[in-house]
Amino acid sequence: MSAHDAVILAGGAARRLGGADKPAVRVGGRTLLDRVVDACGAARRVVVVGPRRPSRARVVWTREEPPGGGPLAALAAGLRAVEAPLVLVLAADLPFLTPAGLARLLDLPPDADVVLPRDAAGRDQPLSAVYRAEPLRRELALLATEYGTLAGLPLKLLLPGLRAHRVAATDDNGGLDCDTWADIVTARTRIRDDMTVLDEWLAAVKADLGIELDVDIKALLDAARDAAHSVARPAAPLTTFLIGYAVAQQGIAPADAAARISALALKWAEESEGAGEPGAAT
Repeated sequence: MSAHDAVILAGGAARRLGGADKPAVRVGGRTLLDRVVDACGAARRVVVVGPRRPSRARVVWTREEPPGGGPLAALAAGLRAVEAPLVLVLAADLPFLTPAGLARLLDLPPDADVVLPRDAAGRDQPLSAVYRAEPLRRELALLATEYGTLAGLPLKLLLPGLRAHRVAATDDNGGLDCDTWADIVTARTRIRDDMTVLDEWLAAVKADLGIELDVDIKALLDAARDAAHSVARPAAPLTTFLIGYAVAQQGIAPADAAARISALALKWAEESEGAGEPGAAT
């Protein structure tokens, strides 16, 4: 993957949310800002432009001049804090952004200054795009010279001077944002109805506990099921806790620990059924 930094714009007024601190709104147990930061794990540096907020993520904070000066002023402030030749420019309200979606955007054609997602209605999404840093700085400087300031200028002024390669906007590359409370409710409902709800829950738990651990959900659920069926129902949550404890203390791979416990549960069931005892049926 090409070397890149990320600039996340998190200083908007969120008027359509009644002035709420939109980046701090939680979807699936994580703030919108943390969800976007987490998707940028491959970036060398992640810069957040906006007021400081509690976050578990290690990011560089900066502010636009003047505060609340709009997206172009915020973008210019973010660019001053990055060095990579490619820059992800992202809004802080993209709940379904993923590393895989961003990786696809980072495949810039040689003749393009920006990979720009475009939604089904034909609207460009410049706040979920990948830019070459130098052409982006050039256009911002030209706009600042022409208008005397970047504050208050619309984002659409940035694009005509850049060679754009357009791709289809999808949820995982930022095609779905959260502008209103209805959008927030839709995103929260979708996570709970989605087949990925367990992945979302585990991501929220790991974020809250500050841990990084790959979890084989199927192996863990199989071990819990075997413990519940072969021993007793309360054995399931206790077993999963002990698997986690063993992983942390003994350095056992989670999948190996789960497999060992599943085998143990089956042996337990065999004993309770009298299997292998003298005179037992075979």
